[in-house]
Order: sequence, then structure tokens, then C-alpha cells
Amino acid sequence: MGAVLREAGLTRAEVRSLGTLDARAAEPGVTGAAAVLGVPVRGFTAGDLAAVPVPHPSALPLAATGTASVAEAAALLAAGGGTRDDGEAGAGGEAGAGTGAGTSACAGVPPGSGSRAVLVVPKRKTRRVTCALAVSVPVRPNEDAPGVRLLPRTHGYIAGEPGSPPTIPTPHTTAAMDMHTHTDAHDLRHHGDAEVRDEKLIDLAVNVRTNTPPDWLRERIADSLTGLAAYPDARAARAAVAERHDLPSNRVLLTAGAAEAFVLLARALPVRRPVVVHPQFTEPEAALRDVGHEVGRVLLREEDGFRLDPAAVPEDADLVVIGNPTNPTSVLHPAASIAALARPGRTLVVDEAFMDAVPGERESLAGRTDVPGLVVLRSLTKTWGLAGLRIGYVLAEPETVEALEGAQPLWPVSTPALVAAEACMSRVALAEAEHAAHRIGVERAHLLAGLAEFDEVRTVEGSEGPFVLLRIDGADAVRERLRSLGFAARRGDTFPGLDRNWLRIAVRDRVTTNRFLQALDQALLMGG
Repeated sequence: MGAVLREAGLTRAEVRSLGTLDARAAEPGVTGAAAVLGVPVRGFTAGDLAAVPVPHPSALPLAATGTASVAEAAALLAAGGGTRDDGEAGAGGEAGAGTGAGTSACAGVPPGSGSRAVLVVPKRKTRRVTCALAVSVPVRPNEDAPGVRLLPRTHGYIAGEPGSPPTIPTPHTTAAMDMHTHTDAHDLRHHGDAEVRDEKLIDLAVNVRTNTPPDWLRERIADSLTGLAAYPDARAARAAVAERHDLPSNRVLLTAGAAEAFVLLARALPVRRPVVVHPQFTEPEAALRDVGHEVGRVLLREEDGFRLDPAAVPEDADLVVIGNPTNPTSVLHPAASIAALARPGRTLVVDEAFMDAVPGERESLAGRTDVPGLVVLRSLTKTWGLAGLRIGYVLAEPETVEALEGAQPLWPVSTPALVAAEACMSRVALAEAEHAAHRIGVERAHLLAGLAEFDEVRTVEGSEGPFVLLRIDGADAVRERLRSLGFAARRGDTFPGLDRNWLRIAVRDRVTTNRFLQALDQALLMGG
């Protein structure tokens, strides 16, 4: 509960009530938390909870209680988002793994006519509990001045009205398959850093987390400089990565960033028919084409939410590359859907460069040894701000690791990069990364809420990465106007499957996001 409150920037004094399933309202975990906070416990029947649409449904509580999230439904009800009309704020929880009672808190907002419940922090799961935080936000019609868009005063997901259907993504069934040699206009070598190079712009084009590396990591890297006279020794870093993913060291290969791994895969593996699932990071296809491969494309479609249909990948593809969460769509594909792509004789490459920005790294395949031909790529440059140091790693079957290692030059990863890799595998570092992932989720929700205020803007639903993809008619011109206003956005037309009407925006802190939303408003008005 404390962590959830901190993510929302709230204090215990602002909590008004706790909510949960009535059958759990007397459990010690719930009553103890309520006593500490000095608030009442509100118990709701399974029927009450089931009637509340929740933005992050889960199958397990649905089967057990009839609601797709006890925590979210209880928080929204306690905050006045369901059958209640007293405007009190509250929060909900549910038992997790049968080992404890989940609790959650919510900040009180003065009740108002037509108030609505807002989920401030999406439900946060641990092994023992699930927490959600909601507030009651008064709706004040017609308070906006003509021609002025007011930025949202809260962050988070605004739940649907009582009785409305839950917002569950529709099933995806189709994707376009394009298997010819590509000579199109997509610039596969264009990356976000080109948007900000040599110009003083606020950077929304590069997905490296701001204010990184942290001081403790800078110090570790600086200390390593005293050992530069010796050749790099990767054993300690390799062992640390292996331990972090509960794998033997012979399943780990350290690389000079994830980008080097794509080059190694293209050069070292006997590939006949490679396929890349787009839109996604373009370097894998560029590396394959550089060595003479004809690359097939599976183009996921906007109307399907850019979600993977495993059946769209041709059976005879012997190398399949997909990102998860995918850059630039920010879509997090189910691990089961990706694992379904595995075949005997096929190498399945999953780019998980942004997976550590997903709370709990859910849907990750890192550490899996039961998926044949699986190759998982990880990067430490995004979360830890090490793009200039170049450090990443490969997780794969020992035979694949050996083949890739054979294509590397001697000592491919520098001593400072190896020290950084080892440091980032520590328990303290992993806890910091997890906290950052939750913070990103909160800030992403704020960005999406602000973008939803624009009729001209359409965002990809279910974004899970540290960036969002948005569509605006004439986005290329909007991007140029944003540059004149001091903001760099990532162009979308270099990604196969997208065109000039797409932009990718990095998730930043609240102040930066608010300034960007104001600039976007100006840029759209400038276009008439």
C-alpha cells in the first residue's frame, strides 16, 4: 500500500477508506491496514464487484469471484464509481496466492455533482497481495474556456460508467504478409537519436530513461577505469546475468548492446527464410539484409491493435523476429502467443529490450528453457541510461550461444560495460528497476489521458512500454511544428507498416508531459 501511495504522490492522511470483497473484510491483513490508516473497511458483495467494469481484467479472480479484478472493482466502488453516490474515496484489494489479504488505499477528493471514479494507479501485484488506488473526481461541465484544452488534473485510467462493457481488447485474427525483397522508402537505419542530434530540443524521441545512470552506477563504472590496462574478463558479469534469470552461464552471451546481437544472428546462423514481425525496431531487418538475406515481413494492422496473430507467420520461416513489448507500438504480446511461434528447426528471436519497463516483467520469455529455438535479447541501455556504453545480452540454447560467440571479435564488451552489467543484476538494482517500471506506468497513464483530450489524436490501446504510438493526420507536419516549439518526437514513417501519419512519444515526467501537451495543442492549431 505504501508503494502504491508513493507512486501516486499521496500520503496516508489522504486515504478515506479501504475496500475489498465482503468475505475478506474481517481478515487481519485488511483490518490491520485499516487500523494503521485510521479508515473504515468497506466490504462489497461479489455481485457488486462484478457489476463494475475494470480496465485491467484478470482471468483468475473472474473465475473465483465473478469479477475480473477484486482490487480495481473494490477501489472504484469505494471511491464512488459504482452504486455508491457519497463521493468518498477508497481503494480495494484481493487475496493473492492464498497467502494474504490484499489491501489498497485511495486519496479523498471532495465529492461533487456527477463525480466519477478514477483509477490512479493500475493494480499492483506481488506474490501476496494485489492493490489498486482510486479517487473520486468531480465532473464540472462547461468549465473549460472556448478553444482551450485543460490538462487532466489527475493521472491514471478513467473507468467506464457503471453498466458499460469492460474495455477488453478485441481478438486479433489477421495480419498482412509481405514476402518480397524490399526496396521501399522506409529508412531502416533511422533511429530516435537522429531527431535530437545537434539541436537543443526536449527529447521525446529517444526511449532512454531520463536522469540515468543513477549516481551509484556512475560510481561503479568510474571505479572500473582503474583496471583498463587489463583485458576485459566477462566471467563475473556473465554469471550475474545467468543467476538473475536462473540459467546456466552457457546460455548467456554478453554483447555490445542488443544491436550487436542482431548482427551476430544475421551472420552466424544458417538462415534460409527469415521473417520480421512489423512494425518493430528496424535494426533486425537491416542486419539481415546487410548480409544478403531476403527478408519477409508480417505487418500487424492498426485495426487489430497491432497485436500478434501467430497464424500470420508462414510455417516455413526458419527465423522469426518479434519485439515484446514492441517498439514503436508499445504493445505487450502474451508470452503464450509468442511461444506458439516456436517450431522444430526455427529460431525464434524475441527482442525484450523494454521488458524491464513492464512491472513484474509479465509476458517475458527470459529464463524459459522449454521453448525450442528461443533467443531472448535484453538491453541495459534503456532503463539504466547506458546507450553510450553499449551493453546487452542474449539468452539462448548453448549451441546458439556458441555460434553467436564465434562470430564476435575478441573482447567485444569493455570492462566498464561488464562492470555495469554485473551491477545492474544486483537485487538492489532490480528493485530500483521495478520501481521505475511502476513509475513509468503512472506517467504513461497521465500522458495517455492528456492525449485523449485531442480529437485529432488516436493512440494505440494497451500501451505497456515507456513510449506511446499515436496517429495524427499529417503527423509529419505536426512533428516539424513541434520542433519549432522545442520538442523532438520520433517519426513513424521509417517503420514498415506505418506511414507519415504516425509519431512515437517517449514517456516523461509529469511536468515535461504537460509542457508537451500544451505544445501539441499549439502545433495542431498552427495547422489550421
